[in-house]
Amino acid sequence: MAPSATTPPPVEDPTILALRKTVTSESEPLARRFRALFSLKHFACQGSIPAIQAIAAGFASPSALLKHELAYCLGQTKNLAAVPFLRQVLEDRDEDSMCRHEAAEALGAIGDLGSLDVLRVMRDDAAEVEVVRETCEIAVARIEWENGDGKKGEKLRNSDFASIDPAPPAALLETPETIESLEKNLLDTKVPLFLRYRAMFSLRDLASPPDLPTATPAVLALAKGFSDPSALFRHEIAFVFGQLSHPASIPALTAALSDLKEESMVRHEAAEALGSLGEEEGVEDTLKLFLNDKEQVVRESVVVALDMAEFEKGGQTETGHG
Repeated sequence: MAPSATTPPPVEDPTILALRKTVTSESEPLARRFRALFSLKHFACQGSIPAIQAIAAGFASPSALLKHELAYCLGQTKNLAAVPFLRQVLEDRDEDSMCRHEAAEALGAIGDLGSLDVLRVMRDDAAEVEVVRETCEIAVARIEWENGDGKKGEKLRNSDFASIDPAPPAALLETPETIESLEKNLLDTKVPLFLRYRAMFSLRDLASPPDLPTATPAVLALAKGFSDPSALFRHEIAFVFGQLSHPASIPALTAALSDLKEESMVRHEAAEALGSLGEEEGVEDTLKLFLNDKEQVVRESVVVALDMAEFEKGGQTETGHG
């Protein structure tokens, strides 16, 4: 029997509805909205379309920090249902460039061949914002790598990190690369960004767990990336430090956050990375110095970072991205 015209719509999951309400409410504290987002991400990564739609609904917010985190979470789902939302953000030139960059990176993480056309157009557009152009370059290379012969023939080191990164770690060679050789590739601006990112994620994996003999030297090699001319590159170094939560990164992260001439996307990522190190002496005091920073995205990141620091002390962790 055909359903009658009065058949009620399917009942939506009340948990997802409640989380959606929190994420999209401008009256909720930002730290609470982030926690709701991470819960939605959990459902979205299990294939929940309503959770993906709930995350995307947050793009109406004026907060660039929240919106870029929404884009990151959608990329981590690897679900094609997220693609239209991400494309809309990427193609909106009135949108904050930090959000557009994150949308491009998320399309790369999903690995959809159908996204290559728009990503290539923006990669090759000289009028496009540099951070967006560079992200599109890396996203194109990642999708081509994931769908090409390169991935099949490569052996990769097992990683402690479950995140879908902008680039895979460097391939394991017959002779394992040293920290020195990875650092050389990391810092060589003549090398394509995608390959430099691969060196970055290899160094990250050599720094975890933190008691590995290679950990501190790898962190110190990564810290040299803060002198790179690309703001995108510098912000990714800070993100990696947030994943690692290694005390040896604190001086470099503090310097990046404290540099008022540094790009806000780098400073915000440094603040959040310091939040993951909140139990280390002096870190919370450093973060509190920037609660009234002139940059909104830095101020908001400090609020989220201090909330993360409280979580760390309670033995719980949940890291996002920038």
